[in-house]
Amino acid sequence: MELNNKYFLLRHGEAFSNVNNIVSSWPEKIKNPLTTTGRDQIKKVSKKLKSKNIDLIFSSDVLRTKQTSEIVSESLGLKVKFDKRLREIDFGVMSGGSAEEFIKLFKDRLERVLKGAPKGESYKDVFERVLSFIKEINKKYKGKNILIISHQAPLYLLEGAIDGFSVLEIIKKFPKERMLHRGGMREIIKK
Repeated sequence: MELNNKYFLLRHGEAFSNVNNIVSSWPEKIKNPLTTTGRDQIKKVSKKLKSKNIDLIFSSDVLRTKQTSEIVSESLGLKVKFDKRLREIDFGVMSGGSAEEFIKLFKDRLERVLKGAPKGESYKDVFERVLSFIKEINKKYKGKNILIISHQAPLYLLEGAIDGFSVLEIIKKFPKERMLHRGGMREIIKK
């Protein structure tokens, strides 16, 4: 994909679900705010973002990303545009439950590409919505520095989509180490 803008990806800070090993998606079945550590992570990265001349902020509208974007927004003096296509993968009936139980639903990462939890999404579903998002904003804006605040899986799939990979290629070729950690930020460098 040819990029018309410079993109920065930011994963939300540590949240209640991360500490308690719970999967949480929209609609949120548990209250899942940032922890004190998560807030500190985002305050720290906000200082780094000041030097990036961010023009626009797009964010998932899930509580932990909303809180992340509020911290960044205040630091940068910019309003946030919320987009549901940036939401966490829909964990379906597993949302609010144990991450270990969710993982047991799949024999491997490849199976998660086409299969989601009951009443949930697969990686393919998430890939299609984040691809729709990036195509739309890449067409709408030119020469902007755009910050995208989301969750681990959507950001991982978004970065792969920008690099021109299919969802299967992302799962097969992108190392898991490429996933952003909580409060992690990365500039997209088009290869």
